[in-house]
Amino acid sequence: MDLILQPWPWYITGPLLAIVMFLLIYFGKTFGMSSNLRTFCAMAGAGKKSDFFKIDYKTQKWNLMVVFGAVIGGFIAHFFLSNETNIQLNPHTIEKLQSFGFENIGKALVPPEIYNWDAVFSIKGILILVIGGFLVGFGTRYAGGCTSGHAITGLSNLQIPSLIAVIGFFIGGLIMTHFILPLIF
Repeated sequence: MDLILQPWPWYITGPLLAIVMFLLIYFGKTFGMSSNLRTFCAMAGAGKKSDFFKIDYKTQKWNLMVVFGAVIGGFIAHFFLSNETNIQLNPHTIEKLQSFGFENIGKALVPPEIYNWDAVFSIKGILILVIGGFLVGFGTRYAGGCTSGHAITGLSNLQIPSLIAVIGFFIGGLIMTHFILPLIF
């Protein structure tokens, strides 16, 4: 049972991901989480308000299984396949996070200073959610897809726009980590 609780090695997960991508390409399908949001909005009737949502959502029902799989898989992983091991982090990372006011670094996957109800319902937390949500939504629409769509499907299809988008995602992540995060905390 302890083997199940360990992260799967790259030589197992890499080929599994490659097989899934091969099957998607073979059947002419693409993968991405942001396309599911568009499908949900189209199902709810958003096409009456915006032409962007005027799509035949019935052709995308298969892709909604990705959302349900992510939710169910996350639940199973958290409640049945997780163990209480500490995350090994670089000492410089720990020191930097402590200077931002984070405690118990490496004890959880996400810091409770950001991901607990008190933090979410604070003025700062609400602003982070609203501004961050707007930026993610704008960036996803502007880039023509999300990180999973570009980094997994787009790169698997050798699409240059996806390579450019992924490079932009990494640059944005570096800017956030090194310049914006210190301003927030």
